[in-house]
Amino acid sequence: MPTINRLSLFDSALLQPSLVDALRKLDPRVQWRNPVMFVVYAGSLFTTGLWLQALGGQGEAPAWFIGAITLWLWFTVLFANFAEALAEGRSKAQAAALRSTKKTVLAKKLREPRYGAQVVSVPGADLRRGDVVLVGTGDMIPADGEVIEGVASVNESAITGESAPVIREAGGDFSAVTGGTTVLSDWIVVRVTANPGEAFIDRMIALVEGAKRQKTPNEIALTILLVALTLIFLLATVTLLPYTLFSVEVAKVGHPVTVTALVALLVCLIPTTIGALLSAIGIAGMSRMLGANVIATSGRAVEAAGDVDVLLLDKTGTITLGNRQASAFMPVRGVTEEQLTDVAQLSSLADETPEGRSIVVLAKQHFNLRERDIHALGATFVPFSAQTRMSGVNLGSRQIRKGAMDAIRHYVEANGGSFPQEALQAADDVSRRGSTPLVVADGGQVLGVIELKDIVKGGIKERFGELRRMGIKTVMITGDNRLTAAAIAAEAGVDDFLAEATPEAKLALIRQYQAEGRLVAMTGDGTNDAPALAQADVAVAMHSGTQAAKEAGNMVDLDSNPTKLLEVVAVGKQMLMTRGALTTFSIANDVAKYFAIIPAMFVVVYPQLDALNVMHLGSPMSAILSAVIFNALVIVALIPLALKGIAYRPQAAAVVLRRNLALYGLGGILVPFLGIKLIDLGLVALGLV
Repeated sequence: MPTINRLSLFDSALLQPSLVDALRKLDPRVQWRNPVMFVVYAGSLFTTGLWLQALGGQGEAPAWFIGAITLWLWFTVLFANFAEALAEGRSKAQAAALRSTKKTVLAKKLREPRYGAQVVSVPGADLRRGDVVLVGTGDMIPADGEVIEGVASVNESAITGESAPVIREAGGDFSAVTGGTTVLSDWIVVRVTANPGEAFIDRMIALVEGAKRQKTPNEIALTILLVALTLIFLLATVTLLPYTLFSVEVAKVGHPVTVTALVALLVCLIPTTIGALLSAIGIAGMSRMLGANVIATSGRAVEAAGDVDVLLLDKTGTITLGNRQASAFMPVRGVTEEQLTDVAQLSSLADETPEGRSIVVLAKQHFNLRERDIHALGATFVPFSAQTRMSGVNLGSRQIRKGAMDAIRHYVEANGGSFPQEALQAADDVSRRGSTPLVVADGGQVLGVIELKDIVKGGIKERFGELRRMGIKTVMITGDNRLTAAAIAAEAGVDDFLAEATPEAKLALIRQYQAEGRLVAMTGDGTNDAPALAQADVAVAMHSGTQAAKEAGNMVDLDSNPTKLLEVVAVGKQMLMTRGALTTFSIANDVAKYFAIIPAMFVVVYPQLDALNVMHLGSPMSAILSAVIFNALVIVALIPLALKGIAYRPQAAAVVLRRNLALYGLGGILVPFLGIKLIDLGLVALGLV
């Protein structure tokens, strides 16, 4: 993926624009979108009017007190705006990095959809869906599309950040190409699949900037709860004014509560902390997902990832290494194992693939074959290509090749040899075991078969154990037969497996789990995965996959790493846990504010309420002002937590709930007591109250 400026929260390049945006968000049309903070906004306007009235000598309280309350109420609104602007600012920095990858190029548009047709040079921006272009060595792919002819090596580092080239070819699961990437070798004919402004990069930019961010179902439900609490506190606060008027009239002592104090009480009791940070938490969740090189099409997808309780994982590349390792040399009759090993190693000395390196290592281990003088051999190495599906070495007139069985068979027959039945049987046995056969030939003679075994990834069993403790069921999906699938499933520690999987079987399995009320996540990259991806609640499509898969999924992994599904779940759960923890903290805050403000407001009329002044605050005015100041400052203190997320631990939901209740529930009660008391001591010491 493009290099994104990982700006710290206190970087001036991020702070200054965010402060300006915070002021812009004072527009009532913007404030109205957040009902909780709109109440604070309205209260700030109201007390501003009271302050101006007090300056004219007609105030209900000292002008300095009303002014101080008003100032901190405006700070509360600004800090909430600042939290959202800061989250958006980080996303804008990511979007700027993405936008820098967009370049205008000339495209070789074909008049007919075939190689060799007449070529017309047109600006890439003029291409439309359905146009066909030719892209050759060194050319930049002008638009998103699918390869319909040819095969080429493509550098996708502009999108994925991965410098290693990838193969893109027609007719397979690796046919999708992205505008802005570069062809390194060979040529491809591409059919454009996106109009200008609809390309993958454009959609990424729009999503990252938050232009299309919609509230998720949980966020909407929480907003409704916060609005309900706000209305309850609003009604309760409004009734206090006539109540105090009546109480003063009856007791013939003291004075009615001021409207300024009532506004302060309302702002302190409504859930301003989570109301201020709720939007920032959602934006930051999508930003963290992008930090993992995953594009989520909506906040709903990120949220659903946090609720997932069934993971469907492909075996190859997820549970197993995918880059298969040589495990055995199987010579045909008349060839010794040492002869096969010697030739296999010669063919792999310049092979930099994991499979090639593993063959060299296995040869060293079996027969101590090492320290070969390549120059003395006069070797000319033949690299692997997508067309030949072979690699090898030429030693003078001697031609050694290794590759896929059908490719080697054609090669041997082309050199006047025959493919022995024994090699066919060995290759078939290897395939039935779930391994991959590589056939080795010396000219027209087949020497034997190398077995490439898929190795279960180290530590994957422990990760599945963590998921199990979180209540998430893992299901391995593989095309292997049941015996091979069962052996790998047992070794990997998954809860269940689906063998000999077909697209219909995957779809049926997802529907079965969903019928049981479970949320299902899966990954896929092929057109045959599209139905299952469309059905899954969280569908992570590989960027290297087909256009159909990417359109069916609600997330795209730019690294095309199937194991990313585990990270996706972690980010989703972290967002949900952060939202839940800060909601708990915000509501728990009310307890301390109640003990600070209520006694201060009514102690003159009801001296018995002084018993509730457990913090022994300096005076009624300092108590009210201290609570308002704390209410504003706690938002600032929690901005880093809202943007970074609380620490994620793979634990069961009950354990997480108990921990968060203890930390953020009990902490939400105790911290305000300490904070308000310290602020009160500071105000008294400075002689401000």
